[in-house]
Amino acid sequence: MTAFPLTWLYAPGDRPHVVAKALTSGADIVVVDLEDAVAPDRKAYARAATAELLADLPPVPVHVRVNALDSAWAEQDLAAVAPAPGLCALRLPKISSPAEVVRIAQHAVPTGLPLYALLETALGVERAYAVATAHPSLRGIALGEADLRADLGVCDDAGLDWSRSRVIVAARAAGLPPPAQSVHPDVGDLEGLAASCAHGRALGFLGRAALHPRQLPVIERAFLPTEEEIEQAETIVKAAATEPGAQALPDGCFIDTAVVAAAQRTLSLAHRR
Repeated sequence: MTAFPLTWLYAPGDRPHVVAKALTSGADIVVVDLEDAVAPDRKAYARAATAELLADLPPVPVHVRVNALDSAWAEQDLAAVAPAPGLCALRLPKISSPAEVVRIAQHAVPTGLPLYALLETALGVERAYAVATAHPSLRGIALGEADLRADLGVCDDAGLDWSRSRVIVAARAAGLPPPAQSVHPDVGDLEGLAASCAHGRALGFLGRAALHPRQLPVIERAFLPTEEEIEQAETIVKAAATEPGAQALPDGCFIDTAVVAAAQRTLSLAHRR
């Protein structure tokens, strides 16, 4: 897996042929979904098919989104997939407290298995930092925007921007990577996806979850640095190597340690090109 994954492709666990296509789609991470994408009468089949898939090492990292921890299926999901050798991480939906993360990390999964918490309610967003610092096994947090919209009664997309920024700040304050942006549900609206990604990148997201392989190139282009950004980052890193410490570049741009770190991340992303 790349140091900065940009594309996270969801695939329903009860459709192994779709999962197989996802694994060859070019996504950085494939998320096999046992939750929202699977009807109640298909949960057992999805769980068994996913456990079978993860009995061997897949060609790309695979995360599994289990069912909500207070559902009738969560314990069976965890028992079936958590020990699988091909599993890279678990995605935990509808997290609203740090205690839920701790319970899974300490009692339900192998020691050290990476966990990602999805915040999908007002309460989850309000407790974002507490969740982000709940346990060392937690490697990231993200929003589940469909459920959050319903909880908040938000109609306009801009109504989610405060929650988005809250989660981004909480992740960074906790020392976690910048969150990936939530899915764009209209898989045919690639122009809208690109515009939404540009907005998300401006807020501080890094990468995005996708529902269809056709969305992947749009997401990657949106979050990769431009040629101008790469050139500026190279100038900053070169200047810092020549003269350590805070300084002003010939164009008047002031740089310090934080600016140099950002430039180094830009160049790391540029290597994906």
